[in-house]
Amino acid sequence: METIIDLRSDTVTRPTPEMREAMKNAIVGDDILRDDPTVIRLEELSAELFGKEAALLTISGTMSNEIAAMIYARPGDEIIVFSESHIYNLETGGISALSGAQPRPLQSDSGAYDAAELCRAIMPPGVQRARTRLICLENTFHLDRGLAVAKGRYAETIALARKHGIPLFMDGARIFNAAAALNTTVADLTGFCDSVDVCLCKGLAAPLGSLLIGSKDFIDEARRIRQRIGGGMRQAGVIAAPGLIALTRMAGRLAEDHENAEQLRSGLEGLGIRVDRGGVLTNIVNLDICPTGWKASLFADRLSGSGIKVKVCAEHTLRMVTHNDIQSRDVAFVLDKIGSMLRERPQA
Repeated sequence: METIIDLRSDTVTRPTPEMREAMKNAIVGDDILRDDPTVIRLEELSAELFGKEAALLTISGTMSNEIAAMIYARPGDEIIVFSESHIYNLETGGISALSGAQPRPLQSDSGAYDAAELCRAIMPPGVQRARTRLICLENTFHLDRGLAVAKGRYAETIALARKHGIPLFMDGARIFNAAAALNTTVADLTGFCDSVDVCLCKGLAAPLGSLLIGSKDFIDEARRIRQRIGGGMRQAGVIAAPGLIALTRMAGRLAEDHENAEQLRSGLEGLGIRVDRGGVLTNIVNLDICPTGWKASLFADRLSGSGIKVKVCAEHTLRMVTHNDIQSRDVAFVLDKIGSMLRERPQA
């Protein structure tokens, strides 16, 4: 069978043999009735790691994000988001469809809000205005860049949120990547947030699942809303078991993915390809092939013919993501193939 090097996303990671064994042997119970000991252990561990009171296992990061929005906002309210964030771009309009709130997107290149712009975006009280009910953050920031955002970058946002009494929610799908890149803990990066979500898949390599984390009252309401939207689960220990391994084993190896991503960036630069260097980088490599004369779609097609899968972002930009199934030798193979392609005449 042909070997495939899949760099499209860290969502393509396959569960490790240890995870598969844990799924097979998981002690389970009815999670809706709070009878699944493996789920309870996972939720308690994640709350402890993040320094919060409680946690809730959900099927996906999207579900966690949307449950949070539904708790904080009501129809006609407003939620401030980044214009390039996952919750705004890749959740099929969930904020509007599920909570009835409207998102107010603000631009950012760094994953931090401009204080003056954020101040203007927070609606003052008035009979004709939507009420600003939530400010959303994202770390790592931008699905095509993966920038780790240090806690200090949020100082002005925190001050404004506290001044106006607005909760802060962090989409921390890849927060463990951010912590590894910044040499800190997830509790340090999210301690100021009222709630946070983290994906167990992606870099942590579990097959599915997300955790929504916050105060006990918040999680009690989240559990009720999860049930309302069909997210209640029965013998969910088979999901929680690999999640426990994700938190206790896989988070500690993310630096390897970052090293492989840096090997890829440096190699691409050596081949004359521009790469994103605009912040604290993690496992996502954003590359611009415009200097080579190639277009991204054709470039991706040619790589696919060599068993290498990448994501096309725009006409001349692509994304490559390192993860548990990508080793240093795979990166070397990819660079060798790209070098061979660049020696060819670019095609329109």
